Amino acid sequence: MKMNKTLQFTLIGVGLLILPLVLQSFGNAWVRIADMALLYILLAIGLNIVVGYAGLLDLGYVAFFAVGAYMYGLLSSPHLISTFTTLASTFPGGLHMSIWLILPLAAALAGLFGMLLGAPTLKLRGDYLAIVTLGFGEIIRVFLNNLDHPVNITNGPKGLSQIDPISIFGVNLGQKLMIGDYEIASVSLYYYLFLSLVLMAVLISHRLEVSRIGRAWMAIREDEVAAKAMGLNTRNLKLLAFGMGATFGGVSGAMFAGFQGFISPESFSLMESVMIVAMVVLGGLGYLPGVILGAILLSALPEVLRYVAGPLQEMTGGRLDAAILRQLLVALAMIVIMLMRPRGLWPSPEHGKSLTTK
Repeated sequence: MKMNKTLQFTLIGVGLLILPLVLQSFGNAWVRIADMALLYILLAIGLNIVVGYAGLLDLGYVAFFAVGAYMYGLLSSPHLISTFTTLASTFPGGLHMSIWLILPLAAALAGLFGMLLGAPTLKLRGDYLAIVTLGFGEIIRVFLNNLDHPVNITNGPKGLSQIDPISIFGVNLGQKLMIGDYEIASVSLYYYLFLSLVLMAVLISHRLEVSRIGRAWMAIREDEVAAKAMGLNTRNLKLLAFGMGATFGGVSGAMFAGFQGFISPESFSLMESVMIVAMVVLGGLGYLPGVILGAILLSALPEVLRYVAGPLQEMTGGRLDAAILRQLLVALAMIVIMLMRPRGLWPSPEHGKSLTTK
């Protein structure tokens, strides 16, 4: 049994390592889809801590994604130099901060914003909590849109451009890598970086789940009054859940900014938050394999459906937009899945065991 499990993990590991090399032979667009899927997995794992473990419905999670992205964008683009002349004299070559400095800063700032969001919502539950967090996400987006005057910090709706690509150990991931005669595309290099971050996030999230803190979060999720009566400090535990979940969003946002090279407030709309929540719920609330599956499906499916929506558009004589058709197909798939699998595609085997034994 142990040998079979080891063999399975080995095959999965080898498959993940060679996946981008296989996909790039069909075109870099397929590798890019895999890259974005990994970023959404990172976001879904972070939100799963808040929604899945602690049971706190957060509809403003994309705000932490935006905080991380703008932190990387401001510290790795010429925007601040052109805005503040004092910085230009201090850094004549421009702000080109190392990823090893930006990543902890993005995670810390996002975690701080997460606790700031959690502080006024400690006594709220259910729909009321969802409305407040939704408002917080929109406030961040509005700020990003309007912080271009009187001092131009975020460049408003124009966004930040000329963002430096990520460099790791002297390897510029924005350029292709040649190993002999074999070429590894830039998007494939980003894939390996994102994959390593996802594996690290899975490990951290799993250790949190089985830890004393994770059990306390789940007790709050099941019955907050009972958890409080048993002596758990629900206030601090909720703040910790918001802060821990937000750090994953900050890291993912920083990676997104370095990968894209351009960010604007349009990338952090309410729809993004809804999609991330849908990934967690659709895959299996509070269960890591299910969350990862939901993130892969909902991030990759709309891109794959581009090849289906085109022929369907031709069948209707071009009367329907391909983008609308893709949204329609994804929405129908989600409705069917939630009707047939209300606990998610891959629910936790432990969740609801007491109900089935009765």
